[in-house]
Amino acid sequence: MVFRLAKPEDLIPGSISRYFDILSFKSDQFLDKNKDYIVPEHQDLLSASKCFCVAGLFHPPREDGTKSSKFSSIGTRFKLQLQQLMETLNSKQPHYIRCVKPNNLLKPAIFENVNVIHQLRCGGVLEAIRISCAGYPTNKSFTDFVNRFGLLVPEVLRTNHDKKDACQKILNNVGIPGYQIGKAKVFLRAGHMAALDTRRAERLDIAIVYIQRTTRSYLIRKRFLAMANLAVALQTLCRGKLASKMYDDMKKRSVSLKIQTNFRRYTLRSSYIRLQHAVVLI
Repeated sequence: MVFRLAKPEDLIPGSISRYFDILSFKSDQFLDKNKDYIVPEHQDLLSASKCFCVAGLFHPPREDGTKSSKFSSIGTRFKLQLQQLMETLNSKQPHYIRCVKPNNLLKPAIFENVNVIHQLRCGGVLEAIRISCAGYPTNKSFTDFVNRFGLLVPEVLRTNHDKKDACQKILNNVGIPGYQIGKAKVFLRAGHMAALDTRRAERLDIAIVYIQRTTRSYLIRKRFLAMANLAVALQTLCRGKLASKMYDDMKKRSVSLKIQTNFRRYTLRSSYIRLQHAVVLI
């Protein structure tokens, strides 16, 4: 069964038959019915065409090494191309983008909510979301889960716990009910990831506040010690200046007293000598 999208101008609100045309065919003996061979001369002639579109339609068939034949049928080439497509898909992680027609006027920045909801409902998106939410819509590998939410239980990071046991310990410690542990992933119900992110944000906020408090305390203490050392150095300088000034004053006072003493002694001695000379003369 094949579903074919209709033209964009046909995408108007209505029944689902307006969006898809349903074709059914039987695939039994599909390869057996397409064994008509391509004539090598025709293939060489068309491959040598100067039109790159025509020449690109006839690439030389890839031989598989175990079986070599002169002719390559359409069925064989279809099988090889299908095998190449499956190998490419299996080696990638395919995703798809669902396109929704925002309005019937085909103009930008205009959204018709009823029309968009109708397209999502007809496309099965809302039902898929409901089914996903009813089951386990979120899954994470053990390593990613521990790396993201390991800070909620720090002991699982400090010790060499098994990733699976570490995930179970984190979920039990946080108090998340209804989870499932698989072989390589943790499966969570709707709302569990939001609760874990909330706990993680709270723990990060506490850690950030603690780091800020410690950093500010360190900077303020460093600034205080620098100011204290500067104050001590300034006090030392001032005390040295004052002591030097006091020493100069004491030195001047001592010299002044010495000068006064010698001057008084000289004056008294002169008076005494004059008096003695007068007494002797008399």
